[in-house]
Amino acid sequence: MQQLEVRTTRREEMLNITGAVAELVRRQGWADGALMLFCTHTTCGLTINEGADPDVRRDLIRFFTEIAPHTHGWSHAEGNTDAHIRASLLGASLLVPLAGGALCLGRWQSIYLYEGDGPRTRTLLAQRLLTRD
Repeated sequence: MQQLEVRTTRREEMLNITGAVAELVRRQGWADGALMLFCTHTTCGLTINEGADPDVRRDLIRFFTEIAPHTHGWSHAEGNTDAHIRASLLGASLLVPLAGGALCLGRWQSIYLYEGDGPRTRTLLAQRLLTRD
């Protein structure tokens, strides 16, 4: 199992981590199978979405703000309930196929870490899973 450290710079952001994940796969020499990514935090999550148009990231953050506003009278005393809700909606893990040492993403797809309670340094766990043909 490998670790990938990701530094966020704002309280809330969608950070494109595709390049960092692809570099980790390359450094490890992982050729074929599947890559499991797992986020070890409860106020950020992982997703795959369009990487070409930055409006998609802005729209996702706007949507999250509308369905789980930061100030809403939440009971959780730390003041980050919105981030917990948003992270739960996204999920803590992704599974991405690998072939020939490359991530098998669609033409427009990128891997994102959603930060909901930053800025922070986040730890992702990465593991190659082997498949049987």
